Amino acid sequence: MDATPDEQPLSAAEIPADEFERMRAETLARWPTGAEVDLDEAVAFHKSLSPQKQLGWVMRQAAAEGRCLTQPRGGFGTHELQMELMQALDKDGMADIVPTTTDSYTRNEQWTQAQVGIEESKKEGRSMLNGYPMVNYGPKKTRKLIEAINKPAIVLSGTSFPRLTCEVGFAAGYSGYLGSGIAYTTSYTKNTSIAEGIRNYQYLDRLAALYQEHGVELHRRQPGFLTGTNVPPCIAIAVGVLDALLAAGQGVRNYGLELAQTLHLIQDAAAIKVCGELAQEYLAAAGFKDMFTPVTSLHWMGAWPQDEAQSQALVSYGGTLAAIGGAVSVTTKSTHESYGIPTPKANAEGLRTTRMAVYLARHIRLDDLPEFKAEVDLLQRETRPIIDKVLEMGDGDAALGAVKALEAGALDIPWSPNRFVKSRVMPARDIDGYLRIYDPGDMPFAKDVAAVHEERLKKRAEAENVPYDHNLAVKSVYEISEPLDKLLPFPWAAE
Repeated sequence: MDATPDEQPLSAAEIPADEFERMRAETLARWPTGAEVDLDEAVAFHKSLSPQKQLGWVMRQAAAEGRCLTQPRGGFGTHELQMELMQALDKDGMADIVPTTTDSYTRNEQWTQAQVGIEESKKEGRSMLNGYPMVNYGPKKTRKLIEAINKPAIVLSGTSFPRLTCEVGFAAGYSGYLGSGIAYTTSYTKNTSIAEGIRNYQYLDRLAALYQEHGVELHRRQPGFLTGTNVPPCIAIAVGVLDALLAAGQGVRNYGLELAQTLHLIQDAAAIKVCGELAQEYLAAAGFKDMFTPVTSLHWMGAWPQDEAQSQALVSYGGTLAAIGGAVSVTTKSTHESYGIPTPKANAEGLRTTRMAVYLARHIRLDDLPEFKAEVDLLQRETRPIIDKVLEMGDGDAALGAVKALEAGALDIPWSPNRFVKSRVMPARDIDGYLRIYDPGDMPFAKDVAAVHEERLKKRAEAENVPYDHNLAVKSVYEISEPLDKLLPFPWAAE
């Protein structure tokens, strides 16, 4: 759905106050629970929370102390089941940040169907939805979830349509919200235009800034990519920086950036460093010098193995990568990842496994390692031209530039379902396990940088005695989910 005639033309500029007031009135009128949203009352509730239940404060404190916080994902279809889950994650899982993942109907603004899902869940005695229908329950009922835990809570929406959900979530007392206009629109939707996705998240960011103006610092977070495929760090970082610029333009000052793990220790650590540094560099250049941009590391977002032992290794390794890379938080998964939504017990176990890995690796850094320095340099040379080209195409405006660049392929997302994305770029693992780019499509890629990628990928093809073609990229998507006897067989087995 495109902008209404009286909506401002797309730009990175802050939504005018009168326009935003009109937009909020329209949004809150779309479902009955919108009438329960009272900004002044919500602000008072947030201010009544102790600091350890305010995610903006917790993230700043963690960054200052060099800590890596743990946060899972999780959502069930009834209020009672969601409360049990959040309390289990808080207490049994020792989560530093407690999530609420919304269901697919809520993500797509199909609240009537979500209500049916609630009733079916109650009837069956189990969740028939893949998340919590926050809009249907409304802020008053949902606030009881916040009151039942002792940690900050974040909304994980997985949507390009966050407007009413964020109103309800913030009014309920959630102090964090995950999502962004570019990353979520290109990850989750087919027909939603990039412009519409950006507008929808400008609404969310302007709302977060409105709370800030009333003395409540909420934590906004860019979600990385959740396409289930490999996304090279340079693309993830470029989009993260652009989404941060869009949030800053609406007045947000506490904005996290997420990076999905490549599962290569050096590359992931380098990506975390470069992401944090480039975000600050481009924000400062745009005049935003007071923006807090902590980096979160996401457990492996690709296909998972069905063997629980293999999955347990991935969970633990994910905590190790985040800690060594210096991430301020890590988003965890469980051994049930390949089967569907984990039980509260499995989710809590994934949290504790990750937490132990973070503890063991907390003092290790790679800063002086030559390979780390080389990868940092390469990532910078890959990423800057992409961001610069996007901003150039928008005449300095990140919103306009993102729309034009994605349409032209100057910014590209591998295997994106969105029809407004060219999706020609193809990543693959090289001889050393780094995630490289086999085909950059139409993205700006310097010849010397492309030569590094090609040389390392060709070495892999030679070593494995396979053709140097697109199948390298396809194989890299499913590799981690393969059984162990295929990934690492006994090398001297009899024929």
